[in-house]
Amino acid sequence: MANLLYDTLLGVHAGKTTPFLHVVDGTVVTHQAFLATAAQIANAMTEIGLKPGDRVAAQIEKSPEALALYAACVQAGLVFLPLNTAYTVDELTYFIENSGAALVVCDGRNVTALTPVVQGLGGQVETLNADGSGTLMVRAQRCSTAFATVDRNADDLAAFLYTSGTTGRSKGAMLTQANLLSNAQTLVKEWRFTAQDVLIHALPIFHTHGLFVATNVTLAAGGSAIFMPKFDQDAVIENLPRATAMMGVPTFYTRLLDDPRFTKDLTTHMRLFISGSAPLLAETHVKFEERTGHRILERYGMTETNMNTSNPYEGTRKAGTVGFPLPGVELKITDPATGKTLPDGDVGQIEVRGDNVFKGYWQMPEKTAEELRSDGFFITGDLGTIDDEGYVSIVGRNKDLIISGGYNIYPKEIELVLDEQPGVLESAVIGVPHPDFGETVVGVIVALPNQTPDLDAIIEACKTSLARFKHPRKLVVVDALPRNTMGKVQKNILRDTYSDLFTQP
Repeated sequence: MANLLYDTLLGVHAGKTTPFLHVVDGTVVTHQAFLATAAQIANAMTEIGLKPGDRVAAQIEKSPEALALYAACVQAGLVFLPLNTAYTVDELTYFIENSGAALVVCDGRNVTALTPVVQGLGGQVETLNADGSGTLMVRAQRCSTAFATVDRNADDLAAFLYTSGTTGRSKGAMLTQANLLSNAQTLVKEWRFTAQDVLIHALPIFHTHGLFVATNVTLAAGGSAIFMPKFDQDAVIENLPRATAMMGVPTFYTRLLDDPRFTKDLTTHMRLFISGSAPLLAETHVKFEERTGHRILERYGMTETNMNTSNPYEGTRKAGTVGFPLPGVELKITDPATGKTLPDGDVGQIEVRGDNVFKGYWQMPEKTAEELRSDGFFITGDLGTIDDEGYVSIVGRNKDLIISGGYNIYPKEIELVLDEQPGVLESAVIGVPHPDFGETVVGVIVALPNQTPDLDAIIEACKTSLARFKHPRKLVVVDALPRNTMGKVQKNILRDTYSDLFTQP
């Protein structure tokens, strides 16, 4: 028996003095030094009394030590639960209680507020700060840099990731060793990562994109990462000349495009730009290629599955699509009502099956049964279509579907029309209650800088391009769309904000 994830991603680098993390302060953390820190943390957690299978919840700032905590959990057979640094104490209370976390690692600034909550739920608290200090590291530094790796099966849990919880309570997606490893190995091959790659890593590590895609791919390839605490435009531009690849959310790329320092010369040596976690506007895709000569590679994944599809490394990266199913991933479009597979070109719910698909929701067997079919297909909740070349496009979330007067309306179709109009930077289309139609369409628009969109002209353009039942009954101009930390538009907030537009007397 062995520890599949540790042995393949981490332990394989034992003794290597090659760079793993290039920290922005100039520090270089080698593979061996990183493993030594992870082993010390694993020893410290074992001394505290943690046993294989225990959950470790972490709400901490991004740092090499924070990443080493993840590696330590893998080595010690603990289940790692990274939590968004923006969560409040009330929100954290739910995650800690629901997960039954035996240990909560938090920033020292929050320890006073969190300690009574954690201790009241039977857990322990240690601190880990952004600079690598804290009680956990004090314990760890007294420990050996050798640790006897705990045996774990491919089907054993490696991590929980809680869903965003836009409807009801957040669900803890249980991810196994095989889930994480299979996806990392597939992505290394598909995106051609090697030990020579240097990745700009400016993503948070409490989310699947930064932790299980960017980090695990770098480890699986034996490459290194320029490890930034967060996205900083100046730091990215400064470090681009020594990088070969970058993973980001669409906001990263739009901000770079707004900077005159971001030029073709700055990116000539880059091998690959990857975007995900939120839809990339086709306009951004085109502008990026015009500016740099690079076509951004867009892919599609989610908390419960890691990555499902990707535009090709070699071949056409089609704007507005998320490419093809990854090797080992089956994807189909089905009728939400019947589950029947639909023909290419039809819009339906996306279902996926493969080694990447999670084990289920922690302590939610009924919810697991609703979304994870007995044959292994996971109902993603995303609506999509497959074109005649096999490219997958995301139309929206099932819960964002608008049903007006009995007609199904897909917001993406209307958003594409709105985004093309003069003076419009971006848009979000939502359904709000309506006394006659049940729901009706509202378009929320963000204007381009120093421009004022002509709303009457936009409505006329919609009348030309869209069937009558799809026309927005109202357009609203806002300064910015509400987004979560990964850049996804939070339509639930917009629906709440404008819920009474047509129902007030």
